[in-house]
Amino acid sequence: MARGLDTDFFVEVALEPETAGDREKLDAALKRLVAKDNSLRTWIDLESGQAILGGASELDLDRAVGRLIAEGVMTLRGAPMVGYRETLGRKAEIDYTHKRQTGDAVQFARVKLMFEPGEPGSGYAFENKIVGRAVPEECVLGVEKGLEAARETGLLAGFPMIDFKAALVDGAYHEEDSSALTFEIAARGAFRELRDKGSPMLLEPIMKVEVATPADCVRWLVQDLFGRRAEVLSVDDGGENRLVTAMVPLGNMFGYAANLDAISQGRARYAMQFDHYGVVELEPPPGPFAPSAAMRA
Repeated sequence: MARGLDTDFFVEVALEPETAGDREKLDAALKRLVAKDNSLRTWIDLESGQAILGGASELDLDRAVGRLIAEGVMTLRGAPMVGYRETLGRKAEIDYTHKRQTGDAVQFARVKLMFEPGEPGSGYAFENKIVGRAVPEECVLGVEKGLEAARETGLLAGFPMIDFKAALVDGAYHEEDSSALTFEIAARGAFRELRDKGSPMLLEPIMKVEVATPADCVRWLVQDLFGRRAEVLSVDDGGENRLVTAMVPLGNMFGYAANLDAISQGRARYAMQFDHYGVVELEPPPGPFAPSAAMRA
């Protein structure tokens, strides 16, 4: 299964069979798992060949891996990773021509695309604004296919691109040298130019966290949340108990349950749900992105 663009899958973990001979067994078990639980998603990482399991939280993944082990599928698992996203920072117009000659064959396609950021949560939209037959319909479909594939791996760090619009405003077509495939290639090339012209940004899931805690633990609990880059919104007085509400980057919530138990001697409880995506202030390194130890702490 291809990697999904859904915003419901925020945490990912890589799984490997204990032996090469167990790969088919693991793949079959993952298919059964996601068929029974729609809060999970699985796909194959095209670069590493590893099976990836995605879920809404670290706890969801722990439970899922536990079920795999209970079925007799022995897996080696990596550390959980946040499902980051990418988006555009500014509007950009890209005029891109794909022209290649291989022997006697020539490939040609020209696309002029307008890209612009959308509102948070708006997703992705494509529109064909060409009037007439400057680009035939089957080639417009090639542009759509190219953009869909390109946005899945983003521009900065291999994460899906969300919350932006793309419009095909002009193009050029040749009867013999153009096809849906040449326009798909041109669309991918135009998308790549957004890295320099569209000010792409890395996004991280921000979670709304509510912690019910005894009053004598509030000070230490809030200090711990600040250490996780939290924005504490409120501390409500409920007599002997308090309700602490905060916004926290998901990458800083790994291991929180155990830490909370240690702070409160097991007396505090918390709930967490996705609220929005926020721009990652740390500039990502070049090449494949992996959250730093500080971001995962």
